[in-house]
Amino acid sequence: MSETRFNLLRSTPFRLALTFAFLFLLAFILSGAIVYQLMSASLARQLDQSIKDTYSLIAATAKSDEEDFVATVRDHAQFSQDKDEIFSLTDRNGNRLAGDFTASSLPDGFSMFAANLPGVPPDTEYRAYSGMVGGTNLTVAFSLSETEDLETIVLMSFGWATLFITGIAVAGGAVLASRIQRRLDGIASTMVDVSHGRLDARIPLIGNGDDIDAVSAQVNAALERLSALVDGMREVSANIAHDLKTPLNRLQMILESAADKTASGEDVATELTDARAESQQINSTFDALLRIAQIEAGARKARFIDLDVGPVVETMGEVYADVAEDDGKALSTSIVPDTKCYIHGDRDLLMQMLANLVENALRHCPPGTAIELSVTRGGGHVLIHVRDNGPGIPVEEREKVFRRLYRLDTSRTTPGSGLGLSLVKAVADLHGAAIVLEDRNPGLGVTVSFPAVRAPAA
Repeated sequence: MSETRFNLLRSTPFRLALTFAFLFLLAFILSGAIVYQLMSASLARQLDQSIKDTYSLIAATAKSDEEDFVATVRDHAQFSQDKDEIFSLTDRNGNRLAGDFTASSLPDGFSMFAANLPGVPPDTEYRAYSGMVGGTNLTVAFSLSETEDLETIVLMSFGWATLFITGIAVAGGAVLASRIQRRLDGIASTMVDVSHGRLDARIPLIGNGDDIDAVSAQVNAALERLSALVDGMREVSANIAHDLKTPLNRLQMILESAADKTASGEDVATELTDARAESQQINSTFDALLRIAQIEAGARKARFIDLDVGPVVETMGEVYADVAEDDGKALSTSIVPDTKCYIHGDRDLLMQMLANLVENALRHCPPGTAIELSVTRGGGHVLIHVRDNGPGIPVEEREKVFRRLYRLDTSRTTPGSGLGLSLVKAVADLHGAAIVLEDRNPGLGVTVSFPAVRAPAA
């Protein structure tokens, strides 16, 4: 239990709740003090006004007859049984003519004094107003007990309200802090699981769309990405082992054969040629991996310019038209005339991307396949299309083909390194482009969508 309390006190949400509760209480106390002062001043003004009105009413009777004046003071004194209102009428020598007490020592105007009267608590405070009426001194005094009782009630109510609000604030802060702390503990627990290798762990979401849910969703997305990258690295490692083990074994066998022939004095030119071909294949695989890593790091962005991709596509169509014809296939290029399709990018990388897409179609399509290379514009984007009517790619494999060293031919009997489409994906990502694979029934359509830019000024 003490550990829970200690963790709660250390909790940032609880501390924030206490801070806001303290600020609220401070504002409540300050505003209450101001209200109390205003109320006290208002009660004092009302009391003074009541005293002055009573004084004026009694003093008005002195104009008619002195006996009526004395009788009026005596009647007012008799009517106030609880002594909340007391009166004094004295002559010039200080002798009492009527009233409850003798107020010969009070100054003219408003004053405060403590009275000791029969039936009244000792030293009861009174607010008095004194003045000369004809040849007499009239004093009207009202007790402060009613005002003090009202102020006491207000102070007690304010005090109890402060205690109640403090308790509610602390309890509410503890409840809110505990709820938030449980969510933070869930995040921390997920991170601990991930650090121990459980990459499938995810932060639970409440679904109310608050900031913690938003951050948790972003963390979960990052964990999804991390899990995919780790799985990809594992797959890449396995594929590298498959792709390099065979040529390395062949290279070792070739070198062993060359060594045996050299020992017997035979010609090893054929073995050396084969060894060079195998080493070049291994080097090309590593070069492709390094080139993809360099592109993904963004090192080539410094070479970006605003360029028209139409001539780039047209050039690649001209280069591969004869290659396709020699391979028994047909490559056509379609560009909308008098239409400029500007994007911000690297010409060499775009040519490498198009070359990989065309070579991929040429390599995996049978003779007689028609391949189309085209450029269109739409919706603020420049679209490059590479379409064919070959066998296509199964739907379940379309996301996987962009992984490094991934090949549909798992036995790896067909030529290739499995890095062509990985490089296409890296170039597209560097340019902020999206790749979509679509089924053409038959065949495959690859569309790379680039953000269009304005034509540069002449």
